[in-house]
Amino acid sequence: MPVRKIVTYGQSVLEKMADPVREIDGEIIELARDMVLTMHAAPGIGLAAPQVNVSKRVITVDLSVGENPDDLIILVNPELLETDGEEVSEEGCLSVPGIHENVKRPARVRIKGLDLKGKEKVIDATGQLARVFCHEVDHINGRLFIEKLSPLKKALVKKKLKKERPTGGRE
Repeated sequence: MPVRKIVTYGQSVLEKMADPVREIDGEIIELARDMVLTMHAAPGIGLAAPQVNVSKRVITVDLSVGENPDDLIILVNPELLETDGEEVSEEGCLSVPGIHENVKRPARVRIKGLDLKGKEKVIDATGQLARVFCHEVDHINGRLFIEKLSPLKKALVKKKLKKERPTGGRE
């Protein structure tokens, strides 16, 4: 069971730019810990704070889904420094359940952010890790992966999501 409830499509927190973290204090450390537990329980390989209804620029990434503790990456105030190339691959999202679509993303990225001790980290990533970083940075910038689909595909997905949730996902 996730520690925090994952908000889904239609929630306003997913549609706005998250606030920068001014100080890495106990509240941010607790948020990050809860996000990791929630991500692993879901199970997922990435989670952004807005997905647990907190408008802060914090992301967690773990391609091993908790199998390898060394794979866990937590970044505060992450920003993409460089992107290169492109790849198309299937994506899903814990906030858009049941939808999996091919999305074009950079093949390589360089991202920087702070760890929970306030130390700057710069990470070069390719493949799936680069994709997850881009996906989570989109979340803290108020964008869902379905926004990257063609207009027709996006309209079909949004129609399906609204049909599954007559309220359009708002609770």
